[in-house]
Amino acid sequence: MKKILLIEDEVSIAELQRDYLEINDFCVDIQLTGDAGLQQAFQVNYDLIILDIMLPGLNGFEICKQIRAVKDIPILIVSAKKEDIDKIRGLGLGADDYITKPFSPSELVARVKAHLSRYERLAGSQGKKNIIHVHGISIDRSSRKVHIDGEIIPFTTKELDLLVFLVMHPNQVFSKEQLYESIWGLESFADVSTVTVHIRKLRGKIEREPSHPKYLETVWGAGYRFNV
Repeated sequence: MKKILLIEDEVSIAELQRDYLEINDFCVDIQLTGDAGLQQAFQVNYDLIILDIMLPGLNGFEICKQIRAVKDIPILIVSAKKEDIDKIRGLGLGADDYITKPFSPSELVARVKAHLSRYERLAGSQGKKNIIHVHGISIDRSSRKVHIDGEIIPFTTKELDLLVFLVMHPNQVFSKEQLYESIWGLESFADVSTVTVHIRKLRGKIEREPSHPKYLETVWGAGYRFNV
């Protein structure tokens, strides 16, 4: 049974979400404050975390940032904040999805199932023990570890998927829509803005001067290209 941590300060909403998830055979723990939620996330091995932004104590953005630094599991942000800047910020901190309130509990369950299913497929598809070397970057597709100039650098699942896709298709230009479909797929409930966020994060990790990228190039009006 998959274990889910739900960090939500509104008790009635938390209990409603928990009931729907438990009906669908998920095991759900609830924490009502940011500090308690973060501590619980570090103490227990969860398969997925659902996180509100406006919380007593630590806010959801900070919690997402700290969890993503050490755990590679699906994180779904749920919030009444509908502004694009909040959505982009959440995705930029490593969230896999951003759901705005109000929403139906059945929609939440569908998104949880989609992200867990995708994560399992990615984790189970690493049978090929091949290593990619390019520009001082070493990508072990079996262990999903990346070394840059000999130093291991942490990547989230989608960051690594995007990097591998671009490296495996060198010197080809892909639009944001093409990258979104290839990496996030039709089942995803995110949108193409997450591609921009992830490109920026990749540059911060692989480029010596992220503001003047040498490898991961923007082709204005067309998309992105990985130069070799």
